[in-house]
Amino acid sequence: MRIGFEIQADFRDDQGKGASRRLRRRGKIPAILYGGKLAPRQIILDHQNLMTMIDNEKLYSSIIRIKVGSESQEAIVKDVQMHPAKNAIVHIDLQRVLENEKIRIRLPIHFHGAAGSPGVKTEGGIVSHRISDVEVVCLPKDLPEALELDLSQMKLNDTKFLSDIPLPQGVAIPQLQQGRNVAVVSVHAPRAAEPEPTSEAAAAEGAVAAGAATTAATPAADAAKPEAAAPAKKEGGGKK
Repeated sequence: MRIGFEIQADFRDDQGKGASRRLRRRGKIPAILYGGKLAPRQIILDHQNLMTMIDNEKLYSSIIRIKVGSESQEAIVKDVQMHPAKNAIVHIDLQRVLENEKIRIRLPIHFHGAAGSPGVKTEGGIVSHRISDVEVVCLPKDLPEALELDLSQMKLNDTKFLSDIPLPQGVAIPQLQQGRNVAVVSVHAPRAAEPEPTSEAAAAEGAVAAGAATTAATPAADAAKPEAAAPAKKEGGGKK
């Protein structure tokens, strides 16, 4: 079993939100360790130590050894809760790992060779990554650090799917087993930008707009003028 990280921990006996807040003020993180046919166990981790690992993608795709005194337990990270307003960890969920039981874990997909592919190098395409990680199922001994996908032969308008990812021995993708062969990456032509209008076109457009405004204003001006006085009726005199 490949161990990626080793973390020191302490058992936690006090519960509740108040106890969790006191832990965080001391630079500690409340965490829970569950699974593996054992009862869940509350533990305490060091915040500063975890912050040095939290941005490493391997933390989420590796088996971690949790050490509490003389005891140790292998586990994987299932969830990390971050503070909504500051760069701080609030809580961590860890799942126990047993050597003979399969685990479900998300692995990153590493893409290689895109820059030299025909679709990018000679056909001017751009690469769009649809997904960057995927859930796999395997025994702990078969767990790879990441999945690798070669893009060096992709042409314009080509797409690679989950089924195109080479899987190490003993590793399966549940989505494929469920018949969901989703797109992973594609190469497509860049979207054409709308040309900026030339100075002549801009001037012509302005003239058309000005003419339309003048035309629209004329009827209104005419309507505002008083009606012309009708010619005075000549009083006709009778014959004398």
